Amino acid sequence: MRQISDSSAAQKVCRILKTLSTPTHLRLTDIASASGVNKATALRLLEEMVEEGFVHRDPLTKKYTLGDEAITLGLAMQGRDHIRDRARPALLRLAEMCGDTVLLSTRSGCEAVCIDREFGSFPIRANYLDLGMRRPLGVGAGSMALLAWLPDEEVDAVLELNRNVIAQRYPLMSLISIKEEVARSRERGYAMLVEVVVAQMGGLGVPVFGRDGRPFAALSVAALSDRILGRKEFLVSALKKVAYELSNPSVPNQTDELQEI
Repeated sequence: MRQISDSSAAQKVCRILKTLSTPTHLRLTDIASASGVNKATALRLLEEMVEEGFVHRDPLTKKYTLGDEAITLGLAMQGRDHIRDRARPALLRLAEMCGDTVLLSTRSGCEAVCIDREFGSFPIRANYLDLGMRRPLGVGAGSMALLAWLPDEEVDAVLELNRNVIAQRYPLMSLISIKEEVARSRERGYAMLVEVVVAQMGGLGVPVFGRDGRPFAALSVAALSDRILGRKEFLVSALKKVAYELSNPSVPNQTDELQEI
């Protein structure tokens, strides 16, 4: 895994931009803490990025968000073969079929990033994960699906790097419990976490594999715990069908069959 150099200004800028890739408006203290850049340096870099248009600072709240130039970079990605574009029709069908929240996540370093979300018709929604939000790998069903199918040595390295943030933000989880869940996920072929991240909520997740055999995305369903546990086989079957098609783009799309599962 690549080491972060404290002397690299470019790395610090990238870490700040990744920290800002969330719908939440952040304070300087939050940005410095999440990015690992000291406050004085973070303030200087943020001021420079504000001048260049990559960051916006609200004059009233003093909080920061991504600026218009950062949005332009995202728009430049349109038209490429991106997993979000390929998965979008399936997310719509899955949400309609199961009635709950369907999520698409990808990996960014030691984190999982929610890059798409679709709500179903069930009135009680799992809406605690917004587009762009990040979680440590292993925290959440989709995030667990991204972690569990990595090599053992990489799993250990990721968890060690995430040790502090997991301890601080997710008191019901530990490195030991996450490693135990990694083993269970591999054994049963899917990830399932119930009432350990959000009270009364649970999730199921499956990985999407790249040509190198490594997980690069994950599909998950989040819902009330009893809706997850009571329909486990049904939901896993639907998720695995779509994940297989996304892992193998040459396979004809069969998501219309989801209605028959």
